[in-house]
Amino acid sequence: MRINTITLIAFGLCLTANGQQMSFEEYNPKSTLVVPENPVERAKFTFIDVHSHQFRMANQDLSELIRHMDQMNMGVMVNLSGGSGSGLQAMLKNVNENYPNRFVIFANVDFSGVGNPNWGNEAASQLETDVRNGARGLKIYKSLGLRNRDIAGNRIAVDDSRLDPVWAKCAELGIPVLIHSADPKSFWDPMDENNERWLELKTRPRRKRSETNPAPWRQIIDEQHRMFKKHPNTKFINAHMGWYANNLGRLGELMDEIPNMYVGIGAIIAELGRQPKQARQFFIKYQDRILFGKDSWQPSEFPTYFRVLETADEYFPYYKKYHAFWAMYGLDLPNEVLRKVYYKNAMKLIPGLDTSLFE
Repeated sequence: MRINTITLIAFGLCLTANGQQMSFEEYNPKSTLVVPENPVERAKFTFIDVHSHQFRMANQDLSELIRHMDQMNMGVMVNLSGGSGSGLQAMLKNVNENYPNRFVIFANVDFSGVGNPNWGNEAASQLETDVRNGARGLKIYKSLGLRNRDIAGNRIAVDDSRLDPVWAKCAELGIPVLIHSADPKSFWDPMDENNERWLELKTRPRRKRSETNPAPWRQIIDEQHRMFKKHPNTKFINAHMGWYANNLGRLGELMDEIPNMYVGIGAIIAELGRQPKQARQFFIKYQDRILFGKDSWQPSEFPTYFRVLETADEYFPYYKKYHAFWAMYGLDLPNEVLRKVYYKNAMKLIPGLDTSLFE
């Protein structure tokens, strides 16, 4: 019986020339390509990471974070997981007593009461209190649109009008909203030989969704864009480039349609690194609206971001095979574009940053 590659992959196997079997996950050949290599361990310019999560910051020894930040030239870390109320205040106290200029904390909103009378005004009032106490932005998790339900048990759409007072309050307070909606579209697509995220979904099956679970991907994304347009005075940072980093043409159209939408590059550097020419053009055209962010706190992974953004290197590896089985190429961005992505754009959006940390 003839066994083709697709059949082997379907069973999680790869057959080598000498008949040896190994899992597809194990197959990781070393490139024989010889090209110039310019790894970057430290960012060329001091940068702001607008997308980090530190859940223990209320009682965390921050010195180890600072050590890693200094090594890679990170001036400011934005912790998006601030919560609200007393928990947020405890984080702010720890930060302000130890490293007041190196950390920024965003507040979060509790959507569990949506549907109760006056929920929107009460949530906006709590956010105002959190900002008065020191929060400098609002982070919205992907649970809005995916898991959050109102008191009647219905999915809360991203553009639900009952949330409008929160977005309006952000405009009034002059703080940005960093929002993550949905996930890569491939998580909604059939898990077959055509799905580019097959390996990721095989190794992490909980990420797979049906076409309508809990709503079609496009529906959730469109809800987000409608909400942005409805609140033109609020500045939104669309996390993960709004999951359009693999379609920069469409993302560019959205940038043109929605001038109050900015984008962060957290967790999508692999998409940019496989299309260096188009990505470079995109960064130059929209250089005033792209922000550096990493998402997961793994100091060893930051150099890949630096190398993609700063160098003209060719065909170098990404750090997660299940996430990107292809190689990276550098964008070789101009210095002024790098400065904007690394810190200038964030300084325009986030109030109260210490400018002395940067050039």
